[in-house]
Amino acid sequence: MIRIFRHYISSAFLWLLILEAFVFYFSMYLGSQLRFLYEASWYSESDIIAASFVFVVVVTLCNISLGLYRRNLGTHDYDLLARVSFSFGIAIAAVVSVYYIFPEFLIARSVLGAAVIIAFLGMMIIRYFFYRYAKIERIKKQVLVVGSGKKAVELVTLNDSYIHKTFNITGFLALPDEQVLVDKSLLINSDTSLCETCQQLNIDEIVLAIDDRRRSMPISTLLDCKMSGLDIIDLVTFYEREQGLISLNNVYPSWFLFSDGFAVSGFRSLTKRVFDIITSVILLAVSWPVMLLTIIAIMVEDGIKAPFFYKQVRVGENNKHFKVIKFRSMVVNAEKNGAQWAKLRDNRITRVGAFIRKVRIDELPQIFNVLKGDMSFVGPRPERPEFVDGFIERIDYYAERHRVKPGITGWAQICYPYGASEEDTVRKLEYDLYYVKNYSMFLDMSIILHTIEIVLWGKGAR
Repeated sequence: MIRIFRHYISSAFLWLLILEAFVFYFSMYLGSQLRFLYEASWYSESDIIAASFVFVVVVTLCNISLGLYRRNLGTHDYDLLARVSFSFGIAIAAVVSVYYIFPEFLIARSVLGAAVIIAFLGMMIIRYFFYRYAKIERIKKQVLVVGSGKKAVELVTLNDSYIHKTFNITGFLALPDEQVLVDKSLLINSDTSLCETCQQLNIDEIVLAIDDRRRSMPISTLLDCKMSGLDIIDLVTFYEREQGLISLNNVYPSWFLFSDGFAVSGFRSLTKRVFDIITSVILLAVSWPVMLLTIIAIMVEDGIKAPFFYKQVRVGENNKHFKVIKFRSMVVNAEKNGAQWAKLRDNRITRVGAFIRKVRIDELPQIFNVLKGDMSFVGPRPERPEFVDGFIERIDYYAERHRVKPGITGWAQICYPYGASEEDTVRKLEYDLYYVKNYSMFLDMSIILHTIEIVLWGKGAR
């Protein structure tokens, strides 16, 4: 894992992206060579370079948008062939659109067709070897865990569902008088020097997973390992790096005081506001026909007099209340008996509402909230004050998510499914705190691209 603008990126998937980008770039050259195998080419070298550049940018962005470089995409919903095929379908349409808008980039259909076939086959071959290579244990970071209790056990299956597993737990060091819950065959011999043991097991990193922070740690031994070149990290940092969240079960107040991030500056606020306005105007220009059709569909189903917008009070930045605007997806007076969580197969949702929720069209009117300044394009989802007051009382650090403006989409939305309980709220808060801590324009762009995957795959909607 490497850190870019405070956001952790899988180095393996980053190299995969770079390698596949090279394949996409040179596929246009090969396509041109095949097309003009027996006759002189119509295109100059600069024409092919320009066409290759457009092709590689469009295809790579489409692949990112379909989650093909997202490490935390689980094996159960990866569906490689479907995602790659869908991505290439969108990429072809996008490339043709670019050629139509900018004729100077135009390339023959036969060349483009050959390039698409070569790029698709090249990507599938690379993926085949990548997944075989990713399973090799010796390329993973070898981790030794100090602790053998509940928190240590949780690390064993931490990334089992991931396509690419970045670390392998080689052993556990049990502390004196600690209840051992891990596999005892993985316990290391405490009689041997810890540094020598780490050298014998080729350990790259030591993770502190101690159930009781008051329990004494082998400080001198750990210091010896640190001075010998081994990385030693706590559980909060480990979860932040490996899962992109701030683990509330392991965080403590002083960590917030001394950790990097959580920086708010006038320049940051200005750049984010400019980004919000530009992105919202672009989205509004593209989506207004969809919004108009949605209004018509709601009127057809519920009648001309029925409202098509739904306004609801939400909690924004610094706990200020505002009215969020959405397309109405439930029956009129759906909450006449008070605020309720949306449930799976909720009978209050209309037929049009079920569709616009699934593809997130109901969220589009929030563009006006962004333009007004109540919301940002990217940020924690705004919650209702009826729920927020209770969450602040019962959930530690919940109020910290209101340090930034809420967003139409966010890090929690792409990393965690729809939340319909207080337990889900805690899990999503962990992702929201990661965003607040590590915000950057790079992270915002990454979230926007991955939101396309959520919309196209219909994930997490209710």
